[in-house]
Amino acid sequence: MTLPKLHVAVLMGGWSSERPVSLMSGEGVAKALEARGHRVTRIDMGRDVALKLAEAAPDVVFNALHGAPGEDGTVQGLMDLMGLTYTHSGLATSVIAIDKELTKQALVPHGIPMPGGRMVHRDELFQRDPLPRPYVLKPVNEGSSVGVAIVTEGGNYGNPIGRDVAGPWQRFETLLAEPFIRGKELTTAVIGDRALTTTELKPKTEFYDFDAKYTDGMTDHICPAEIPDAVMEACKDIALRAHRLLGCKGTSRSDFRWDDERGVEGLFLLEVNTQPGMTPLSLVPEQARHCGMSYEDLVEAIVAEALADAAARAPQTEGVPA
Repeated sequence: MTLPKLHVAVLMGGWSSERPVSLMSGEGVAKALEARGHRVTRIDMGRDVALKLAEAAPDVVFNALHGAPGEDGTVQGLMDLMGLTYTHSGLATSVIAIDKELTKQALVPHGIPMPGGRMVHRDELFQRDPLPRPYVLKPVNEGSSVGVAIVTEGGNYGNPIGRDVAGPWQRFETLLAEPFIRGKELTTAVIGDRALTTTELKPKTEFYDFDAKYTDGMTDHICPAEIPDAVMEACKDIALRAHRLLGCKGTSRSDFRWDDERGVEGLFLLEVNTQPGMTPLSLVPEQARHCGMSYEDLVEAIVAEALADAAARAPQTEGVPA
């Protein structure tokens, strides 16, 4: 789809823990669109976001927000009510995909391999372990590895976990407990209806946390991953199936753990990111480059899908009063 010259509002920032990443993503997207001749209005989302969007009156909104409320269906519902065309996934998909437990409920019955585990109230952690150690504790609806803790037999959290020890239990009342899967960190991007490739992430710290993701030099990206062909194909197949099952639009990124001692049977999907990062260190642009797509091409492809999707749905809204 060849894009005409458009007025694009790039929605970025917000107030989630991922605000700095969103600002970097949004600025990169804005510059790419301007380089292609589009008119861009940058919007750092505040509580007056509806007013700013109405004043801008763009042809399309590029949603470069990460985390709530830009990735959890809240902003999507607002833009739906305003009749705006926007990139990435819609309301229902966003509500499900940002919630790790809802994602499991949507995908596991269709044969998508994901870790077991259960939801746990933090008070339980101070009495007993919810799972055999080692296990992982994570917030159910945060991204970028925000608030993730790996609880090991000889770790510093205590046994049972100390109430006053720093960890996600001090910020979140309810956490998802999952078995820790040894092995490699893998990720696969989907653009439109195509899985790109798989990257292995080798953090120079013990864990691929927020700092490792967004600090230059903290993580080595092996793209494409040096893994068996069968595992590469399994990653791409699972990522594409998850993208379709959840109803993702534009682009998504599926994150995996792979126990390399178990072959394909050791591959587990951890989560699906419906608005993956678009920063200079982000994984989707890197995989797109590997597949011959420039950053500007990637941005325009995401916008093009949003416009095509809106055009396909347009007949359903005829006769609805403005």
